[in-house]
Amino acid sequence: MKKILSVLIICLLSACASQSTQPTGEVEDRTMGSGGMGAQDGMGSGGFAMNPLRDPSNILSQRSVYFDFDSYTIKSQYRELVLAHAKYLRDNSNAKVLLQGNTDERGSREYNLALGQRRAESVKNAMLLSGARDHQIEAVSLGEEKPRATSRDESSWTENRRADILYQGEY
Repeated sequence: MKKILSVLIICLLSACASQSTQPTGEVEDRTMGSGGMGAQDGMGSGGFAMNPLRDPSNILSQRSVYFDFDSYTIKSQYRELVLAHAKYLRDNSNAKVLLQGNTDERGSREYNLALGQRRAESVKNAMLLSGARDHQIEAVSLGEEKPRATSRDESSWTENRRADILYQGEY
């Protein structure tokens, strides 16, 4: 089952990655000339481009991949998000991320730690298949220990079944 899932993910990611060779709409700011900080300065005004990781209109500002109950398969609606972060890592070799796998409170502590790790590893593997490098990504599990929502209902459980993408300096 794991091999079939891996092959399926590879096929889906390679199909997504090879659909177009046109620019994705992300524009590199070269207005500063050589030596300027350009897109990395995060100032957002005065001729400087906003850091894409903090720009709310950029997909890179989205940092959570949500999962179905008892699953670590990346949903189709989050593939573009994972691919965008993988491309950012590929294009920024000094960038590093921490992937934190989370679960809802149901299940034993041990089971939830294992499921959280599988969720983080699933996102890591998709990023690696899309060009990010292994040394740029660390995958850890928080299990049920850091819930985003604390109510005991489906809405809260859905919010807690996720993998969060944190860039170096954010953790």
